[in-house]
Amino acid sequence: MTEVIGKLSDQFEMKKLISSLVILLLALIVWNLPSTSFGIDGLTTVQQRVIAIFVLATLLWITEAIPSWATSLVIITTMCLTVSDNSLSFLKSDSESFGTLMSSKEIMATFANPVIMLFLGGFILAIAATKSGLDVLLAKTLIKPFGKRSETVLLGFILITGTFSMFISNTATAAMMLVFLTPVFAALPPDGKGRTALTLSIPIAANLGGMATPIGTPPNAIALQALNDPEGLNMHIGFGDWVAFMFPLVIVLLFISWYLIKKLFPFKKKTIELTITGEIHSGWRMKVVSITFIITVLMWLFDRYTGVDANTVAMIPMGVFAVTGVITKRDLQSINWSVIWMVAGGFALGLGLNGSGLAGAVIRSIPFGGWSPILILIISGAICYILSNFISNTATAALLVPILVVACTGMGDALKQIGGTSTVIIGIALSASSAMCLPISTPPNAIAHSTGLVEQKDMLKIGLIVGMVSLILGYLLLFLVGKTGLIEG
Repeated sequence: MTEVIGKLSDQFEMKKLISSLVILLLALIVWNLPSTSFGIDGLTTVQQRVIAIFVLATLLWITEAIPSWATSLVIITTMCLTVSDNSLSFLKSDSESFGTLMSSKEIMATFANPVIMLFLGGFILAIAATKSGLDVLLAKTLIKPFGKRSETVLLGFILITGTFSMFISNTATAAMMLVFLTPVFAALPPDGKGRTALTLSIPIAANLGGMATPIGTPPNAIALQALNDPEGLNMHIGFGDWVAFMFPLVIVLLFISWYLIKKLFPFKKKTIELTITGEIHSGWRMKVVSITFIITVLMWLFDRYTGVDANTVAMIPMGVFAVTGVITKRDLQSINWSVIWMVAGGFALGLGLNGSGLAGAVIRSIPFGGWSPILILIISGAICYILSNFISNTATAALLVPILVVACTGMGDALKQIGGTSTVIIGIALSASSAMCLPISTPPNAIAHSTGLVEQKDMLKIGLIVGMVSLILGYLLLFLVGKTGLIEG
């Protein structure tokens, strides 16, 4: 048996190696094509290299020939060596058609983009909440009002999971909430659909909850960075602005999900005895974490009034918890660095498109202004939704957002009929979070499916329905918000 597993593993690794080599070959072909092949007037050598790097990233992210975070590192390394002022000497030229090399410092700085700090602050808060038992305390406190009726307990888990995932990784939230469900499953009959309903409620709520804040899920951060880029759209959308229109949408979607789940998977037992276990610390650690959590969230919500942006506010919990010893160097090892590196790779791609002048060249060569804004909106949302069901939603957003920023810039005022550029860009984040049809679509889905209590057909049914409702209501909201001028652009 061990030999069989070993052979399968070797075959799998060989398949990945072959895929990687084929993708590299395709990128090299694009790298060496005549510049006239792209139909972009005045395309420079540097810009063509950026196109080749983009092709490399796209294929690696879609095929997952190497881990997604590794693809981001490949992007940044390749850009530094081939299109920066520190490129290999034989890859440089003084010819006019060569183009302008980018700053290697700016490329490397994508690892420390201010939005990265926002994510680190969110991760640190989550770790501190777990260490102090604040997450368990909140779960126990919040579930009490929902009583013992099966359907209201289901609503409680949906709302609590959705709330947690607004500020904590949806993966961590799903894992934590499924632990809380263990005693509940013991109280339910095995032949009913109650266990399926409760298990499915966790990933559905975790995926939806992440839409509500910029730190809820990586695609949100990618969209927000593109919208606020001082050298790009520069729309000044704050943390509180995002929450102001996305939080109500999420609450409505959570209640709709509750109604759909309880109808599709009705409980056989009408009441549940609920017990949530977990250690809650009552000492100084809990006080420090609670006070810091409240201050951080309030400053995030009211960043427009305090004058301190969300990225800077994220430094507060990092500083406080480091000084007080709530967070140690060992805790830093538990941060999901792979997600952070992956987001940085997306930022690097966007920098490559703009910094090399490729975005401007594409705008001049392709008549985006003559395209239908509604068509752009539908196609971009559909592509993002489909891809995000099969590959990482972070990778999907990282690929699509830079392209759409270029397209939206080229369309100018034509986008006002659909609410502006923000409708398209934030729509990508919305579409990515709405993709939850399969166990592989999101980590919370995979965690729920691993319990053995959910069949793939059930996940597909509820995931597709909730996803479609989310897309329809979400895009309607973005359209209305854009039309009313609450978000400029």
